This record gives sequence, C-alpha cells and structure tokens, in this order.
Amino acid sequence: MAIIKYPFWIVYRVWFYVLVALPIIVLFPILLISISREKWYPFFFELARFWARFILIGMGFNYKIIKDQVPDPKKSYMFIANHTSMVDIMLMLVSVKNPFVFVGKKELAKIPLFGFFYKRTCILVDRSSAKSRQAVFIRAQKRLKQGLSICIFPEGGVPEGHVILDSFKDGAFRLAINHQIPVVPMTFYDNKKRFSYTFFSGGPGRMRARIHKFLSTEGLSIENTKALNEKARTIIFEDLQKPLKKEKLP
Repeated sequence: MAIIKYPFWIVYRVWFYVLVALPIIVLFPILLISISREKWYPFFFELARFWARFILIGMGFNYKIIKDQVPDPKKSYMFIANHTSMVDIMLMLVSVKNPFVFVGKKELAKIPLFGFFYKRTCILVDRSSAKSRQAVFIRAQKRLKQGLSICIFPEGGVPEGHVILDSFKDGAFRLAINHQIPVVPMTFYDNKKRFSYTFFSGGPGRMRARIHKFLSTEGLSIENTKALNEKARTIIFEDLQKPLKKEKLP
C-alpha cells in the first residue's frame, strides 16, 4: 500500500520547494530593499510571514495557533519550540507577530535563494565552534537593543524520529537571563507527522501550535540557567505527552 504513496510523496516534496522559491523569486527586488538597512527588518519580517503563510496553505496545512498568553508587541522575548520538521520555521513565523530574528545553523545558508536571505537576516551559528557560539551572543544583544525578539530551537537540531523531545542547550536561556526578557515556550504538535525530514512521509492536514504562558527571567542570574532550561523543557515535553489533550485542542 505504501508503494502507491511514493509518487505522491515525491511530488509533494518537489511542490514544497516550488512554494519556497516562488515568492522569493517574485518578491526578490522588494526583499533586497527590505534587507538593505537593519532598521527596515520589521518590513522584511512581514514579508517573511507572508512567505510562510503561502507555503503552509499551499501545502494543505490547516494551521491553528492556541495562545495561553499573547506577546506584547512593544516588548522583546525569547521564543523557543520543539524542532521536528522542515516547516517549523514557517509555523513559527505565522504564530508570532513580534518581529524576531532566528538563531540557526549556518548550513542552511547553502540552500539556493532561501540561503541568500537567511544568512543576511538570521544569526548563524557553527555549533562546533566556541568562537561562533560566542559571536551569537554579541549579535543577539545588538538585535535585542533594536527592540527585536530572538527565536531559538534549543534542541540544537532535529532529533531522531523516535525521540519526543531532545535535551535543551543552555544558550537561549542564558541570553534571556542576561537581557531579562521572558522565555516563551511553544509546542508544535503535528509538524513531524505533516512534513518531517523523512523523505517518504507526510501529507496535508491540521497543524497546531501552542504559545504557553511566559517564563519570567526577572531577578534571575546565570546560576539559574539550568533550572530555567529544565522548566521550559518540562512544559513542552509534558504537553507533547498528553495525546487526549491534543485531540481536544480547537
């Protein structure tokens, strides 16, 4: 029976890359202008949100965002979520209206078209380099001073398929404490099922995300980093462990 699905999966994967590239090609001149000055980043961010919606709708994903607390548009945050899929970036963009900057692995900069803008708008990190990791803090600090937020997938990569949620790196939480900004845990429930990194898998359907109540960093010090890390991870892990609750989500 699975053999019958193989042609669909091949076409579906190709279609995804068409959807990724098409808006970038059409909007290329406007995108170039939007990244020419750092102060215009919020405009680029709105174009990125349009790009993300275009892809999710085009892939047949009926996405729903549940918000236990709504971010203040005038404040900066540290947004974190579980990382399972190629569409995590898109779902994060449509879930959050506050302009934020991704901290992501430098390898994605090699992707044609997408990589051109990725490396010019995101904070790239080489996780094998201590110098690169230190540079992340400097660039993130600059962005936060500009009134932007930061988004990090704290697992540091996509875990193996059988892993519900990998351990979290401390970087996001150290940054949040250093700058006294709230951590916003988010759960992506369906992305692995809808469009994982396994080539012959996935398909249209519902795609849900939850923005949990924020974790304050007010008064915390670097010594509290590990505790904040574990608290955020527990919130997401326990949410992923409740299938009955997931079924009742709107």
